[in-house]
Amino acid sequence: MTTELRGKSAIVGTGHAGLGEAHGLTAYDVMAQSALAALGDAGLKLSDVDGLFCTMMEDSMPALMAAEYLGIQPRFIDGTMSGGSSFVNYLTSATMALDAGLCDVALIVYGSNQRTASGRLVTASRPPAYEAPYNPRYPISAYAMAAARHMHEYGTTREQLADVAVAARAWAQRNPEAFERGPLTREDVLGSRMVGDPLTVRDCCLVTDGGGAIVMVRADRARDFPKAPAYVLGSAAASSHRQISQMKDFTVTAARDSGARAFAAAGVTPADIQAVELYDAFTINTILFLEDLGFCAKGEGGAFVEGGRIAPGGVLPVNTNGGGLSCVHPGMYGIFTVIEAARQIRGDAPGIQLKDIDLALAHGNGGVLSSQVTAILGSRNTL
Repeated sequence: MTTELRGKSAIVGTGHAGLGEAHGLTAYDVMAQSALAALGDAGLKLSDVDGLFCTMMEDSMPALMAAEYLGIQPRFIDGTMSGGSSFVNYLTSATMALDAGLCDVALIVYGSNQRTASGRLVTASRPPAYEAPYNPRYPISAYAMAAARHMHEYGTTREQLADVAVAARAWAQRNPEAFERGPLTREDVLGSRMVGDPLTVRDCCLVTDGGGAIVMVRADRARDFPKAPAYVLGSAAASSHRQISQMKDFTVTAARDSGARAFAAAGVTPADIQAVELYDAFTINTILFLEDLGFCAKGEGGAFVEGGRIAPGGVLPVNTNGGGLSCVHPGMYGIFTVIEAARQIRGDAPGIQLKDIDLALAHGNGGVLSSQVTAILGSRNTL
């Protein structure tokens, strides 16, 4: 996104459905319920939607299927699939479509029933051609390699990885919508079952059902809606590989590029951000993204997250809903980073509502650290 698009669009509705377990519902049922919740939040109807942005885990034509299920015939659709980063990326395409007059009400939506349907990650992706012969445990083997390399290069410890999970749980314990709210200590994480050395089961995201939706309009209409809008100030995408074996450096992600361009478009710096919502599929993600987005120097992420520094009461609020590690992770988590960032700015976060939030960051990750998308959201005060 360029500076010309700064503040040209706004989020005026958010919604979700089926968080945790959605017994008896299909993925599209959950998607539709999320859409209705977000439209209700914005005071709109399905018939108002003329721009649709959707991808699903198991469908090759998700936007078409979603439109048919919802009973709408939008003027503009986008079903681009870049994994869990897709939904953050839709902020850019929706902003462009709105600004160009290609649609007036954009709906970004997702749904999954992976927990109650199978209890495991379901994906339409083919096994990586040059990795499949080694029978990796997809995707954890890839993230375990990144964690091991970061530990080797910078002295990052398993205890520091565990602190990421503990911080996420501390936020989730204050969020009535979070799926996991029980106590969790560093010792609990370290002592849990090893699933991909050095990552234990508590270093890994949840497997849940759930869906989320976002309603966007042009900024000149944003004040006409029931709740305070969250404006899209800047967003940018970057990709570096598809297969983890083709990642040049396991300790550096394309978030370094997406973040720099998103900050430039928004005209702000990491020091200005008051809430950080990251795609924490694994504990190493949080450390990598904090470094690559500029919240700390490369190699210092482990020390940065120690001692509750990203937990409630810490120096930087990170994943304030509990993240994918403790709140919800229905196959892809990216849309929930945007929803939580927007809710913090709008003042209606269900867990800990931070005070006077004007700037929040949402960051999506797709594939195996493959696709990175960063978005900066702001309140009316930032325009």
